[in-house]
Amino acid sequence: MVLIAVFGVALLISVLLSGLAARTVLSTSFLFLVGGALVSDGFLGLIHITPDSEIVTVTADLALFAVLFTDGMHVSFPKLRENWKNPARALGLGMPLAFVGMALVTHYLVGLDWTTSFLVGAVLAPTDPVFASAIVGRKEVPAKLRQLLNVESGINDGLALPIVLIFIAAAGPTSGHAESDLGKIALELVSGLAFGIVLPIAVIALVRFRHLGAEPKLQPLLPLAIGVILYAACHLTHANPYLAAFSAGAVLTARSTEAKEAFEPLGEALAELAKFAALLVFGALLTPHLFGELSLGGYVAVVLSIVLIRPASLLLSLYGTGFERKEKLVAAWFGPKGFASVVYGLLVLQAGIPQGEQAYTLIAICIAFSIIAHSSTDVPIARLFDVEELVGVPEQHTDRTRKGAASTDRTNTPSGP
Repeated sequence: MVLIAVFGVALLISVLLSGLAARTVLSTSFLFLVGGALVSDGFLGLIHITPDSEIVTVTADLALFAVLFTDGMHVSFPKLRENWKNPARALGLGMPLAFVGMALVTHYLVGLDWTTSFLVGAVLAPTDPVFASAIVGRKEVPAKLRQLLNVESGINDGLALPIVLIFIAAAGPTSGHAESDLGKIALELVSGLAFGIVLPIAVIALVRFRHLGAEPKLQPLLPLAIGVILYAACHLTHANPYLAAFSAGAVLTARSTEAKEAFEPLGEALAELAKFAALLVFGALLTPHLFGELSLGGYVAVVLSIVLIRPASLLLSLYGTGFERKEKLVAAWFGPKGFASVVYGLLVLQAGIPQGEQAYTLIAICIAFSIIAHSSTDVPIARLFDVEELVGVPEQHTDRTRKGAASTDRTNTPSGP
């Protein structure tokens, strides 16, 4: 109950500060992350959460599923058919380069063995668009850039999971059976994709029967029912839930724009709530003891993963494309490590591999640094594309803010550039 109370207080504070956050580098994601850390055993000791607590895995898993389901609804198949090469480059070249680059710095700077280093690279390879909402969610930003970031981050979570599982098997007690897991992993991926395609198609077909259909006030619950059934079906059958969620959102939009439009406000709100809950719980794991366990080389690896490895990998993959220089740099910067990495990092810790704890420490701190860096720079970078109306702030409110700022500028001497 204490955790629920803390979440309610953090949610209230974040809502009250959301207008300010939408105009500045202040981030609501950062507030929940810090809030979780403050009430944990490392500081106030109000809640007691450890990496092996079930609530950690459940909240991260639900948040990732919800975010991918709603992100899938932003995919336009006609536009994707026209611009499929750019996401394919990011997934087929940029992601492997980031994976290998992170493995190299982990091995040489942190000292982990090669298998565990490649495991860390696989965990940190997926990107998460939820911390770049001011980029992905703005119509003023070039559509091909939004499409690239959205499709890349929606698919790479599912692609990274089999690699993570293979390296966990290779590093653990069952290392001799890693190859035998390939068929099982492939089946999980195919099953997830099949569920994500078939279920929304079947439900939309049912809705179009003559005597069936949802009344207007219940229409937003139709996609929600699809998501709940899909989540349960994937976990009961061990199908990949993340690939299923993203594909289901995309198929739902393609088959029924009415369902997508009806669900969008509710879906975005639910995804935000799931995200905030997962951030609060994850923040509770960020104790001073955890940060003290990482070596200097580990911190160098964390910084390199954010400012060098991801940017260089994506820039190389986009070489020769039609993106402008500014668009390439923005796409290269926004490679945040999100809930997929949280879930996969917990798998590493719980697998009991020899260097699992060291790997988890590096992964957790890298995720924390990435959340802070990317969630606090989305709005300033969105302004590079002349985004006047900021995310979550009504146009009239933004206009009043601008007028107030202009009035202040006329009556006060600026204190900075």
